[in-house]
Amino acid sequence: MDPHFWSAYEGVAEAGFQAERLSAVRERAASLATDALMVIRRGKVVLETGDLGRKYLCHSIRKSLLAALYGFEVESGRIELSATLESLGIDDRQRLSQTERQATVHDLLAARSGVYHPAGYETPAMLLTKEKRHSHGPGTFWCYNNWDFNALGTIYSRATGETVHEAFVRRIAEPLGMEDFSLAAQSPDGWYESFDASDHPAYPFRMSSRDLARFAQLYLQGGVWRGCQILPRGWVELCTLPYSHAGSRGAYGYMWWRERDGVFLPGVVMPRGSFAAWGVGGHYALVMPALDMVVIHRVDTETPGREVSEFQFGRLMREMLAGVAA
Repeated sequence: MDPHFWSAYEGVAEAGFQAERLSAVRERAASLATDALMVIRRGKVVLETGDLGRKYLCHSIRKSLLAALYGFEVESGRIELSATLESLGIDDRQRLSQTERQATVHDLLAARSGVYHPAGYETPAMLLTKEKRHSHGPGTFWCYNNWDFNALGTIYSRATGETVHEAFVRRIAEPLGMEDFSLAAQSPDGWYESFDASDHPAYPFRMSSRDLARFAQLYLQGGVWRGCQILPRGWVELCTLPYSHAGSRGAYGYMWWRERDGVFLPGVVMPRGSFAAWGVGGHYALVMPALDMVVIHRVDTETPGREVSEFQFGRLMREMLAGVAA
């Protein structure tokens, strides 16, 4: 472990920030339910607030963590993007139709399976936007659908013989020198949750802001860490291609969100090529390659009523971007 990995700028001007604008960012974050905020530019810390070692529930950021792991198996050929649910023996409690069974791993990673079977870990917003069963064929329509993401966890574990969390420790947490993530504690930082609605469990994660920053920085660097190619070459680019139009949220890749012509968050024009792992309630691991910058934003969403909306985070990002030079 390397507890002193992140070095800080002596002055924000060195990082290309205006000091008064950065003060405005601090003030706005303090007015919100923001519990941790970390801004890294060119590999060094520009701003940090809150307890960066405190572990928060990641919510849907878990999906981007799994997307990274898929890169290793696709590269090795152990999992084929073209493999269908039928060929993989994937079914569910309400049997899948012959058409649904033709969805591929690629379709699931891109949230385009057309399988709208009941799923676990769905938020009210997901249920509101979920399509009706059998309404679209595989690959023909994008829908942010937990069935796809949970089934990918099942496919991964069957193919590798490891849990998602065990693989994450071996493949990513240890090579990146994560300081806090552990499965050895009495309450491990990764686990499975099963549901009556579906055979496919969710795979929640808890992670500190400083560990999540390392993961985001890995993606910013194209999968390279300290000169070593950790993720397969080209996988970051494949993960973050804009496979699907996602309305006011920009675009969607392989379980990563992506800006589309500047569209990503309300009230702010995002730099081209930006992408993020995004969890409900205000959890973001935002990567902006055009600025060589990472922003980590966390909220104690397990406290009832505590959240930062997309509009609030968009305003925070507008303040931040107004103070940074390209």
